[in-house]
Amino acid sequence: MRMKATGWLVLAGALALPAEAPTHVTVHPNRLPAGSFQELDVRVPNEEKNTNTSRLAVRFPPGFVEVSTGYLPGWNVKVLTSKLAKPVQTDERAITEQVREVIWSGGKIPPETFLNFPVSTMIPETAGKVLTFKAVQTYDNGKVVRWIGTPSSDQPAPTVNVTGKHGVVQDVAGTGAATSQPASTSTKSSSKGASKGLGIAALVVAILALIAGLIALALVIGRRARTGTG
Repeated sequence: MRMKATGWLVLAGALALPAEAPTHVTVHPNRLPAGSFQELDVRVPNEEKNTNTSRLAVRFPPGFVEVSTGYLPGWNVKVLTSKLAKPVQTDERAITEQVREVIWSGGKIPPETFLNFPVSTMIPETAGKVLTFKAVQTYDNGKVVRWIGTPSSDQPAPTVNVTGKHGVVQDVAGTGAATSQPASTSTKSSSKGASKGLGIAALVVAILALIAGLIALALVIGRRARTGTG
């Protein structure tokens, strides 16, 4: 009986542990309509315990002709460009360059926290494509983490799914943008589903904890009855 009670306590304790927070560099939202003007956040976690993140470099895939960066106090921003093979004609002018890389430096992300690096940009006309944003994160102690791998790797590159024009802006759960989800499902409904799942999990944990407590109490009462103590 004591072993069973111990098993319940271990199981309840394991389920009560919070789920591990995502620790990858990601882009949000990660499902965007082609040709739309969007505000994106490059989310960067600091996984170290004793040093700050002090630099972030994000390489943009081809097709981004202009990027505006949000104001982040303490951070310096540099936008690097490259020549387009074919100029893009707009109503105002001919664009001859595209964004190659954006570099943030000089600020800090304290240990075990995260920071969003905001950018505004026009999504390329590449419906059905997955865009990869390779990122390099540098810490004060000299450590460099290269988020340039495949979605299944330990250090995956941030990705964004480009959907058809006039589609829904979504933020699909997980580190990879290629996670399948119906196009009609909105971010709001996804959040409701996640909240419902968390509520069920919390209820299960509470029930298991109650059962474990009752079993432990029964063991104590039984032991006192056998020894004659009150």
